[in-house]
Amino acid sequence: MEEIPLTYNIMESLVKLFSEFLLYIFIFFLILVFRYFLAVGLFYHYYYIKNKEKFRPKRLSKRPYKKKQFRNEIKWSLISSAIFAITGAFLYLLYNLGYTQIYLKFSINDLWYFPLSLLSVLLIHETYYYWAHRWMHKQAIYKKVHKVHHDSLTPSPWTAFSFHPWEAMLESLILPILLVTIPLHFSLVLFYLLIMTISSVINHLDIEIYPEKLQKSLFGRVFIGATHHHYHHSEFNTNFGLYFTFWDKWMNTESDKML
Repeated sequence: MEEIPLTYNIMESLVKLFSEFLLYIFIFFLILVFRYFLAVGLFYHYYYIKNKEKFRPKRLSKRPYKKKQFRNEIKWSLISSAIFAITGAFLYLLYNLGYTQIYLKFSINDLWYFPLSLLSVLLIHETYYYWAHRWMHKQAIYKKVHKVHHDSLTPSPWTAFSFHPWEAMLESLILPILLVTIPLHFSLVLFYLLIMTISSVINHLDIEIYPEKLQKSLFGRVFIGATHHHYHHSEFNTNFGLYFTFWDKWMNTESDKML
């Protein structure tokens, strides 16, 4: 007789946990959709609507956009947001259970640890992305995983998060890896996510916003902008990097047009 209420309590706890998980997914999905339309919308409005004629000559691609391209990019981006929301909800549960390395208390040591941890996160993400990206370009993998993103032959701000679900899952894996293994202040996590978002939109803008003098400087050659990623979409097998160019340089996969 004692096993019945025990089993019932376990089932009730599981149902409650699952209900909370679904609620977290919904909340994270709303946040991610808002992030997508806010970030992409601001860049699109400024460069493609408000200052359309000013920046038209600076467009990197001569090929026109496909019919219904923006609609398809938004559709895939919403699907990606749902997958990212599942990852976010899972991480929130892990945080509540004490399995992440996120911390909230600020100390004097964070003055030096903040920039060090941010650089470490960006370098790890860069390495993960570069090699995952090259893997996605293998013939057996490409059509099933990465083709959706490259359907946008001419990138746009709306392309930034236009991924097939398999690619979105692959993209989302890096965040749990980082947050479970590296101690990071919550504010730094938010800043890192902001960098990730803005960088992706700028890289797909199809308009180079960084000054030419900066691009040609030693400092500028380290970072990736719209020009660098434009050649990836147009040449297909070059320029696989995300934030930095060093892996492309070391592995000789940088476009000759960047030299």
